[in-house]
Amino acid sequence: MNDLDRFKSEGDLNISPARELWSRAAIGPETRGLLEDDAAVFLHQSLSTPCLNVLRGAQGGWIEDWEGRRLLDFHGNNVHQVGFAHPRVIEAITDQLRQLSFCTRRYTNVPAIRLAQKLVALAPGDLSRVLFAPGGTSAVGMAVKLARAATGRHKTISMWDSFHGASLDAISVGGEAIFRQGAGPLMPGCEHVPPPDNRHCPFACGPACNLRCADYIEYVLEKEGDVAAVVAETVRCTPFIPPKDYWKKVRAACDKHGALLILDEIPNCLGRTGKMFTCEHYDVVPDILVLGKGLGGGVFPLAAILARESLNVMQHRALGHYTHEKNPVACAAGLAAIQVIEEEGLLENARRVGAFGLEYLKGMRARSPAIGDARGLGLLMGLELAGGKAAGASANELAERVMYRCLSDGLNFKLTMGNIVTLTPPLQIREEEMTQALAILERAIEKEFRG
Repeated sequence: MNDLDRFKSEGDLNISPARELWSRAAIGPETRGLLEDDAAVFLHQSLSTPCLNVLRGAQGGWIEDWEGRRLLDFHGNNVHQVGFAHPRVIEAITDQLRQLSFCTRRYTNVPAIRLAQKLVALAPGDLSRVLFAPGGTSAVGMAVKLARAATGRHKTISMWDSFHGASLDAISVGGEAIFRQGAGPLMPGCEHVPPPDNRHCPFACGPACNLRCADYIEYVLEKEGDVAAVVAETVRCTPFIPPKDYWKKVRAACDKHGALLILDEIPNCLGRTGKMFTCEHYDVVPDILVLGKGLGGGVFPLAAILARESLNVMQHRALGHYTHEKNPVACAAGLAAIQVIEEEGLLENARRVGAFGLEYLKGMRARSPAIGDARGLGLLMGLELAGGKAAGASANELAERVMYRCLSDGLNFKLTMGNIVTLTPPLQIREEEMTQALAILERAIEKEFRG
């Protein structure tokens, strides 16, 4: 029994009947051999290893697997705001590699300075201090650490079902069970509240949110009395789209009770929602804004926190202290990505094509009893599936079968919370490509719903 077969026999969640059927049809002997090599050397974990497939290439909004099949990538791990291997990003990286490939500690470099200056110039309100990190999880840790130091408190309030990274501090703040379960004791003081999701609201607010979830945050802030920060994704990548006044109410509650507001926009920053920063849709300014993923131009791991001047309080203590904190090549990639977004009009394109896509999704919902909800903001879009007729399939089972059929037909996307099709294409996507992708998705839903 090889390593991959042994993994299947142990009943891991990664190996499902739908995946097994897809694998038999889509995976050739050479690919299977590479997957077995991968499974034999990497630690196994859900959502990662064994892997689904092997990639040969990635360009623009498309990925190509080892068998030569091309797929529109509406997943991209949310790093491909400017698409994969954008020529201007690759050129900036190549040029910087020749000039200065690494910056040792206690020194700075021009790309790091210029990227920090650019982020401050773009940032909403008075966010004027920057610190880089090698990944989003690390940036979240820095933000929480800074909030603790600035307030002298250690508690946080965050959302159930949220995701802020996979390290111990990040899963303590986060709310996804798959990361929290089995991790042992988590950080103390991490309180959780329901997210602004009116479809599954414990306050029974109905089709229109009445902001009781925001009122509950203030209630917890008052009862706890010593919360350092509210930590939340401005818009959950599922996505949940909070109502317009939600964040204003939470901002006011934080101010009243002396807590900081940390907004995590790691997957959605730099134009995903049609604005450079998602909080701009809500006319609020957090105390700390966390960025990542697309900040590295779809090539380098790079994240950042933006903070108010008043939070520059850790001069004599280490806040981040990461080896690649001011990596010049990563910063050159970030600068190039922002220039592409600005100069190629990608914010406007995200708004326009996102609105087109959302209308298409709403039409799909009207046509199909398998779809419970369609929602989106810019090019962050989602369909919540409700179940299938065939053998009484649950929503999760339907979603998984739909995903594998779409993979066979040329579309890659992410499932979140089991039954939500999350669609995050690159920002330069055209209406024709959006139509092509959503037509694949609609056909797959109809076929799998009917059985």
